[in-house]
Amino acid sequence: MAAQFGGRLRKGAATTAVAAAAVAALSASQAPGVTVDDSGRQAGGARSASEAIPEDSGATGNSPYYTDLPPLSSPNPSPSAGTSVSQSDAEAGIPATVLDAYKKAESAMREAKPGCNLPWELLAAIGNVESGQARGGRVDANGTTLTPILGPQLDGNGFALIKDTDNGAYDGNSTYDQAVGPMQFIPSTWRWAGRDGNDDGEKDPNNVYDAALAAAHYLCRYDWDLSTQADLDRAILSYNNSQDYLNTVLRWLEYYRKGTHEIPDGTGTIPSGRSDDDAGASPDPSSPPSDKPRHHKPGGGPDTPSPKPPSSPGTPQAPQTPTDTVDHLEDAGTAKLTATAGDTFAKKISTRAETKAGRTVAKVRLRFTIVGDTDTTFAGGESVATVVTNGSGVAVAPALQAGEKTGDFTVRVSVAGRTVKGLDYAATVTERVADALARTSETALTCTPGGEFADPVEVKATYQGAVADKVAASATLVKSADDATENDKGPYFKDADGKAVRTLTGLVTDANGLLKLPKLYADDTTGTFLLRITTAGGATLTVELTVAAAPMPSPSASSSPSTSPSPTA
Repeated sequence: MAAQFGGRLRKGAATTAVAAAAVAALSASQAPGVTVDDSGRQAGGARSASEAIPEDSGATGNSPYYTDLPPLSSPNPSPSAGTSVSQSDAEAGIPATVLDAYKKAESAMREAKPGCNLPWELLAAIGNVESGQARGGRVDANGTTLTPILGPQLDGNGFALIKDTDNGAYDGNSTYDQAVGPMQFIPSTWRWAGRDGNDDGEKDPNNVYDAALAAAHYLCRYDWDLSTQADLDRAILSYNNSQDYLNTVLRWLEYYRKGTHEIPDGTGTIPSGRSDDDAGASPDPSSPPSDKPRHHKPGGGPDTPSPKPPSSPGTPQAPQTPTDTVDHLEDAGTAKLTATAGDTFAKKISTRAETKAGRTVAKVRLRFTIVGDTDTTFAGGESVATVVTNGSGVAVAPALQAGEKTGDFTVRVSVAGRTVKGLDYAATVTERVADALARTSETALTCTPGGEFADPVEVKATYQGAVADKVAASATLVKSADDATENDKGPYFKDADGKAVRTLTGLVTDANGLLKLPKLYADDTTGTFLLRITTAGGATLTVELTVAAAPMPSPSASSSPSTSPSPTA
């Protein structure tokens, strides 16, 4: 393919240099150059990593990627359905099933997270850079790749060091993790980011529909707006933390936004340049899962097995990473975790990573997982968040957002890529409450025996002066101010069958804190009666109801008795 681009494509470092130069105008105001830290991650240069990218390990574990640049222009006219596809058409187009997966993922995100403004073209750009659009669209009718697409094992030898987290379930490697599938998710990320994009009941990283939807949610997991350049940069860098990666994806994004076309499945070309070519290894995407992944020789030569780790006593071993030194986790001053339903938890979880000697460990990925029967999430709507410890060895989880389900749950903290005893934090969501109730009208509530009250009872609930919405309440017609038992006579409500009831439960205030009770009726008993309304939190209001006979009409002047007749003359 390189020859057909007129010499624009090169392998290894040369290709990434071309990519950076080609998008200089695009990236002048974007993230600066990056460097590699002690754990194999790349961090921002001129600005801090927290400003450039989110503090997590990336979807791919910073695995290698394709560095080819897009064609100078799309074929014109685009090939029509049923016609043969030329080499240039294949390079510019997107296989039909793969393109459909990207567009369906975009549509799903418009409903799930409309503020993210995720374009399908971004998924296409990442999909091309990660796997060459699922190896040129080599997928079956359900969107599953015909052969597994695996990145190299992340053994620290030219790549990040990520030891096995799935016992080989996804990548077939029980020693180290490998990126899997069309969007190249590492198993530890797929475990929480995986989605079922084709509604078959499975979350398969080798299925392009599942992988595309998972990538969409991954890119939108924070409150980012991808229509802004700064958030777009952060999202792309969070996927694979490399400035060259950012530049290459942006170039493909720009290309696809200008227009592309659909090509038949299996007819796409596979990019040639890879970011790891100068390291002498690139993944063999066609090989089946194995504990001994194979690699291409530089330039795409024959497959050779990965060399076995040296075992002689005098041979240098791979350097120990910060993650390897972690012995245990400690709480770093987390306050009591409690919030009212629907509210954001005021306190965040802070956890410190320490060595066996009690020294703090920086640059370690800690994974925070919400466990239990709860609809509480982290900010952004996810149940898992991965954060890198700072210079003091502390990782602070994103804020917890309480759902409507009350009760206790747990946030479990673990070390990503290590089997270290986790740390559990207890958290509680309490029900919404009110501390005051007041009628919204001062109109007296009166009724004649056997009639119905003309005006409904409506009250407003507040808590510390603010509207108390979605607060549970009950209403009971009580015997007296001192006797809260249910009255057996006087005013009543009606149930669905028209029968008299004098206690209502399961009431909830609306978004404005208002509670409007059903119509009230009266039996033949006259007098003054009491309706008591109570909310969660203890707010109580007693309302008077009067049942009295209608007043007798006053006699008119014309019907009054006549006076004695006047004497006649």
